[in-house]
Amino acid sequence: MNPNRDIRILGIPDSIPETIAAVFRSRLITAVNKFLDQTNLENIKIIIGTASDLQNTNGENYLSTESENNKENPDNYLSSEKRASRYKSGRPIFDFEQLVVPGEVKEDLLLAVDLIELEPQVFDTWGLRKIEPFPRTALNFYGKPGTGKTLAAHAIASKINRPILVASYAQIESMYHGEGSKNIEAIFFAAERDNALLFIDEADSLLSKRLTNVTQGSEQAINSMRSQLLICLEKFRGVVIFSTNLIENYDKAFETRVRNIHFPLPDKTSREEIWKRHLPTELPLAKDVTCEQLAEVEDVCGRDIKNAVIDAAMRVARKDKSIVELSDLLDSIERIKAARIKDEADSEELSPEEKAKISEEIQASLSNEEQEKKEFDSLEAD
Repeated sequence: MNPNRDIRILGIPDSIPETIAAVFRSRLITAVNKFLDQTNLENIKIIIGTASDLQNTNGENYLSTESENNKENPDNYLSSEKRASRYKSGRPIFDFEQLVVPGEVKEDLLLAVDLIELEPQVFDTWGLRKIEPFPRTALNFYGKPGTGKTLAAHAIASKINRPILVASYAQIESMYHGEGSKNIEAIFFAAERDNALLFIDEADSLLSKRLTNVTQGSEQAINSMRSQLLICLEKFRGVVIFSTNLIENYDKAFETRVRNIHFPLPDKTSREEIWKRHLPTELPLAKDVTCEQLAEVEDVCGRDIKNAVIDAAMRVARKDKSIVELSDLLDSIERIKAARIKDEADSEELSPEEKAKISEEIQASLSNEEQEKKEFDSLEAD
């Protein structure tokens, strides 16, 4: 039996206890390996289900489509090592001194850095690697856009003197069924290869609640990616940081595996420091411009402040003025605040009447769809 075959089994419901699922996977993998050895086949795709299920899902067409996709996809049989060659780490573009966050956030980040640097002492010198072969530091940065999550990931990589490998959901997902899981495995492989801090942005797309009652290939692919991410995270020996604006969507299975750090909007002290750092000495400022006054403007993040400085400077230059006044900066920051698109978390709570109306509309829509399906089935029968 060839132990090097990369055989995957997908589709076991989350409701099945892992102890039972693991035994089933082990027995099925053993049986498939023996079958391949006896038939000298290189690979095989097996679909298991009742006769009615396979007929309803048109199993033959599914196999035909999968075969065509495999032919169109030249990367289908790439090893993790070769696939990982696409992912390159680089030097961090920010250092820790550039990070401006509230004091409690900086303390949490420094504690994480200490834990990373103490790993050799705790796990090697003190022998804890015997009980935890794959020690890792997994952090999750969450908060509104522009609050410094990406900058902080680069800052930590710089602080621990490691390169950073940045990946987003868009780089991981694939039009080909099953490729997303392989890309996840390759990204973790590349991070270990380079001894790099792995930073996964838009993590809510990967770490959100796994789908139940899965019926479509795309949903199966999403669940497969999430399961693969859990497996890679368990085996990863290194530092991984996730970043999200929507932590409320996270699967509970991931919450217990990461240390969560919240990035709030900057307080007044942080806002004043951010304004100072974004007003270059070459920028011609009027005497009435003070960072103390600018910091009075609330509900803004570092990105808003940076954009306000650029916006004000551009408008002043466009009007052929020679100096940026306090009113120019205040007008720009207010303009940016007014144009900001509020996310769903900031929206007002629906009233009971609004919720009831929406529920009625959803039920009516579902009833219409069911009726249309019955009519379509009746026409097909005729």
